[in-house]
Amino acid sequence: MFFFDKVDEQITFKPRSEELAYLAILKEDLLSAQAIFESLDSPRARWGIALVGILSGFLEYFPTYFEIRNFLEIDLDFMIKNEKFDYTENMLGSLEILYKINHEVYKYTARVLYENKLYKTALEYMEKSKELNYNDPELHYMLAKYYVHTKQFNLAEHYIEECLKIIPMYYPAIKMKEHISSQL
Repeated sequence: MFFFDKVDEQITFKPRSEELAYLAILKEDLLSAQAIFESLDSPRARWGIALVGILSGFLEYFPTYFEIRNFLEIDLDFMIKNEKFDYTENMLGSLEILYKINHEVYKYTARVLYENKLYKTALEYMEKSKELNYNDPELHYMLAKYYVHTKQFNLAEHYIEECLKIIPMYYPAIKMKEHISSQL
């Protein structure tokens, strides 16, 4: 069930709540969402102010490292699942700016795209992340997962080995390596 499903039309929210701000975003009422986020004092609301700027194409409040880490993936997934493709494009377009604050934005984006079965685009963002931060074990794990999915087991083996060079006892990578070895 998505955030708002037509099955239950009796959902109500408190006035001036983060949920109400997200409903305004879904209704493409960014001014109302902005006003609600500005009236609240929480990390999510501060991120919401930045998000509205991103969605409108005019980023005035720059989010913090932690706001990006905590909320970018969730909200990108939210936009994709609710078929807000213009907003999704605006979020993707903001990554060059957000990268200056948090160097992991391309990896976060790749993870969301992969989980939404947008594999080719996910790989593009993984490659972009790899260019900027090659020694990220989680990224190598994600690349190995992608190449297992595409049945390119030699490449999967390479990336899982790169992951295990950085964190030799990373249990999910050890298990994936066993799986990959059984496919070669």
